[in-house]
Amino acid sequence: MPLTNDILDEIRVLTQFNPASSLEGIKVHHTAEASTIAATKRLYDKDLITLPDGGYLTSSGLEVIRHLDGLITVLQCNEAVTD
Repeated sequence: MPLTNDILDEIRVLTQFNPASSLEGIKVHHTAEASTIAATKRLYDKDLITLPDGGYLTSSGLEVIRHLDGLITVLQCNEAVTD
């Protein structure tokens, strides 16, 4: 499954949210990189965040960020898991 630059940019934006709290939002300013602004707008269009320039996670966004947090935790693990 190839990861496009657009998807990677969206993941970078999502990692700015706190997976432990739906009450913490973000604001992407007009001075941010164009790719970040575009990624944030796409996340809004996908109904994962509440505003085109950030805001808060929607219930779908919160679910996605929890999965992303789990994935990042596994990938950052220093020890190999063996069965």
